[in-house]
Amino acid sequence: MIQSIDRAARILGLLQGARRLGVSDLGAALGLPPSTVHGLVKSLQAHGLVAQEPDGNRYMLGPALLKLSSVYLDTLDVRSRSIRWMHALSQRTGFATRLGVPLLGDVLVIHHDRRPDGSEQMPETGITLPVHASAIGKVLAAYDDDVRGELLARELADLTDHTVTDAASLTSALDDIRAAALAWEIEEAVVGECSVAVPVVDDTGRVIAAVVLVVPADAQPVPDAALRELRDAARGISRELGAATWPPRA
Repeated sequence: MIQSIDRAARILGLLQGARRLGVSDLGAALGLPPSTVHGLVKSLQAHGLVAQEPDGNRYMLGPALLKLSSVYLDTLDVRSRSIRWMHALSQRTGFATRLGVPLLGDVLVIHHDRRPDGSEQMPETGITLPVHASAIGKVLAAYDDDVRGELLARELADLTDHTVTDAASLTSALDDIRAAALAWEIEEAVVGECSVAVPVVDDTGRVIAAVVLVVPADAQPVPDAALRELRDAARGISRELGAATWPPRA
């Protein structure tokens, strides 16, 4: 591992989530002297990966990351093949939809289709979700042993009164999800929001993503017709990716 690149990546990680930190804050978090951090930050700033506050001494993520993230999303075959299916799914069910993939211990939302009711909604493409408290994450952990192992090996954040953080309970739930090819999350990450997800399969039979309906808590239970539409969308996306069968084998 190249030390300077590792340190720069860790700086970007510390600044994620709209955080703004000074050189001394970054140095304390990294265990590095301020002079070393200052040089790294200035190099990142020169490439637009970090920006300095106007009239301030703190730093934040820079605009070049937005361009890089857009390029990354455009390279994902699963995203390009999912967009029309997800738009149709939102239109037919009345719910917002997300498509997520695993990324560094979290779930990255690579596409978001808003509720078709005309209400103001925040765009969610590019946000990360906790694996243990999202239906997308539970699907990915159920089928991917690496995601599951990383999930069960760390302490899990208690985000709401409904968040499941017990390893034994999660293990049992993941086994059930794998058998049913369906995962639920009831206000585990955000109070008032629930979700239901199913897997997306590629041409090797591997689960590479999950598609989800985002449902207000007061709209529970989800109608059977909406669940059928969700499964049909995942099946359609998987077939476009070359999958021979759907759902994936348990």
